[in-house]
Amino acid sequence: MPTNPTTVPRSTAGLRWPVEPAMGGWYTAAERTAVEFALDDAADWRMGWKSAPYTQRFEDAFSAHTGADHAVAFNSGGTALEMDLHFLGLEPGDEVISCAINFVGPHIAVIGQGGHLVLAEPDPITLNLDPADTERVITSRTRAIVVTHWNGAVADLRPFLDLADRHPHPVHGPPVVIVDAARACGGRTPLGAVVGAEGWATVFSFESKKLMTTLGQGGMVTTNDSALADRLRWLRTYGGREHWGTNQMMTKAQAAVGLVQLSRLDEMNHARIRRAHQRTRQLADVEELTLPPTFNGRMHLYYRHNLLVPVAWAGEGRDQFMNTLADRYGVGSIISDPPTYLGHRLIRDHIGAHRCPRAERLTARLLCPCLHPRMSEADETAICDAIRQATVHTARTHCTSH
Repeated sequence: MPTNPTTVPRSTAGLRWPVEPAMGGWYTAAERTAVEFALDDAADWRMGWKSAPYTQRFEDAFSAHTGADHAVAFNSGGTALEMDLHFLGLEPGDEVISCAINFVGPHIAVIGQGGHLVLAEPDPITLNLDPADTERVITSRTRAIVVTHWNGAVADLRPFLDLADRHPHPVHGPPVVIVDAARACGGRTPLGAVVGAEGWATVFSFESKKLMTTLGQGGMVTTNDSALADRLRWLRTYGGREHWGTNQMMTKAQAAVGLVQLSRLDEMNHARIRRAHQRTRQLADVEELTLPPTFNGRMHLYYRHNLLVPVAWAGEGRDQFMNTLADRYGVGSIISDPPTYLGHRLIRDHIGAHRCPRAERLTARLLCPCLHPRMSEADETAICDAIRQATVHTARTHCTSH
């Protein structure tokens, strides 16, 4: 089995466009003003960097935006997910299902909180968690299903909620559905609701590359479960006076910037969607490439614009395509994301012999060329031309060599 798969071109020194943007959205004068205001406020020794009033305003605005009853801010999306799992009190043998195609963070969180990670296959179109394969692996020991809105494509949660109801744990009842919306903040569900109100808990990340960011890090949990919301507030502040906890607070400046970013989130997402749809249209006649599905109504936010090369190019041919893009045209791309067990020893050791062959086959064909809403029209045209030329070059050289 291959391990530690390459996820970027072999050479990145000469790239005109990076393998991925270092910042997903962008800042304006309003964010700078918010930081300056927080700095001025903190200069008063009576106030300092006490963040509670700022955090509360950000949480209130975020819960109103999503329609969830509660929003609880954290210093990162990763710690927020860990605390959701901590609330469950996972015991040896308790299972948590997640898609094999994922960022490593959710899988490490499950292992770190004492759960047994069970990986399931992706849907072949969206690469989100496949409900049918989830049903195949669910058991009476399942405590949670983690559904990731992978690369901005919003998953339909209804099949997972129904599945949980049909397979209750003998002690704890139906498994909870935890939603990983790190790459889908501001998206909409198939029913038209804003991401964040469905499921037991939804986790958001405001890390630098995400669709909105709070000075490079930050996270949020939305939930309609009052008991979970109360416990999360204890957990992030040393447990109050009675419980275990730690320090996972968002800072005053982060919350101040978060309020501004949230007010501009739809604007930034719409710009990203327009750019992604433009790229899809420009590449529509490149027969060798499978383009990402086009969903309207903010059901796909295109955190990344995924391409699949032909089955015959899987692995070696895909790598050649990425290297050609980089070496000849200066276009960076990234494989986002291979099955986590291929690149992370802890996860590989944890799951043992279990594998997800469909996930491996799909990601052997996957690459995501750099995309950002603020690319110029000239940049976008050059990147699409490079993808076309690299496709022709790979088709010719790969077929010749094989």
